[in-house]
Amino acid sequence: MTALGAREADVYADQYEIYHGNANPELARKIAHYLRSEPGRAEVFEFANENIFVRILDNVREKDVFLVQPTSRPVNQSIMELLIMIDAFKRASAGRITAVVPYYAYGRSDKKDQPRVPITARLIADMITVAGADRMLTVDLHQGQIQGFFNIPVDELTAVHMLSRYFLDRHLEECVVVTDLGFAKRARAFAELLDAPLAIVEKRRHGNLDRAEVINVIGEVRGRRAIIVDDEVDTAGTLIEITRALEHEGVTEIYACATHGVLSDPAIDRIANSALAEVIITDTVPLPAYKQIPKIKVLSVAPLIGEAIKRIHRGESVGALFSSEVSFTQEMLLWEDGPGGFGGASPAASDDDVPSAVPAPAGA
Repeated sequence: MTALGAREADVYADQYEIYHGNANPELARKIAHYLRSEPGRAEVFEFANENIFVRILDNVREKDVFLVQPTSRPVNQSIMELLIMIDAFKRASAGRITAVVPYYAYGRSDKKDQPRVPITARLIADMITVAGADRMLTVDLHQGQIQGFFNIPVDELTAVHMLSRYFLDRHLEECVVVTDLGFAKRARAFAELLDAPLAIVEKRRHGNLDRAEVINVIGEVRGRRAIIVDDEVDTAGTLIEITRALEHEGVTEIYACATHGVLSDPAIDRIANSALAEVIITDTVPLPAYKQIPKIKVLSVAPLIGEAIKRIHRGESVGALFSSEVSFTQEMLLWEDGPGGFGGASPAASDDDVPSAVPAPAGA
């Protein structure tokens, strides 16, 4: 019997540790802070010949390890860091390795829609599995079917509830939620949370180019405030096309939100010069200082991922976060990473939640 109760006998170890690579160390720090711990120690760097070296500086034998590493820019280096770190933990005899991949790259390559092309999303899934991960935790995959590419358990979180709470707190009136067909299912949940109608944008993508042409807006949008919802914003080409189409349809004010703010060039310039009032993203992908402009607001998914990590370790339901506990998921928006916020003592945390291998920070 441990401090976390009898259920823990079924979990790999009574200790869990948060580790990270170089893709998004700030998010890993926030997750650990939410859990009132510190990230584990590891060396992850690149030699002059571009070979990646990893060394775990802690004893992780039989521990429950959560490795935070979104596969964001530089994408291919982030993927290799993830795979090499998984292998390092496996060879260090970790009890269970969970790959925490908030942003899953190559998610758009999830089907063979042209002759002689790969299904790269499946390839990445195979690589993560073969490297030695026991399960994966991610946020808003491009398509939910990608879960089926894995032969290990996959927990997919969603930022829809946090994003919807942000707009609920703005008390916007006469809103309409706008999305494309690919994100319609999750956008419908977003619209229900806002008690707003849903409009669908029909678009056509031109070959392999990072742009799409908006053909039609299906739904009543004239005279309303529009909230465009998607899973990611890359070059913002499609986002701007939708914005222009909504302007043409007589929308009074336009907002946008997405889970993943990839924001490849020239996304920032396009957003800054557009009619968009505000773009809300999360920190699954780090936003460099030079890309931080007044129109872009970043919410942290650290409490969402932290809560999921705690539940996975305990053997509790992760899906309950988005069903019976929707209000709690929305309240995660109120979390702040700093003095006076929930970062040092989350509303869901107790002394029993602190990993026994890592002392709680002073003042927690």
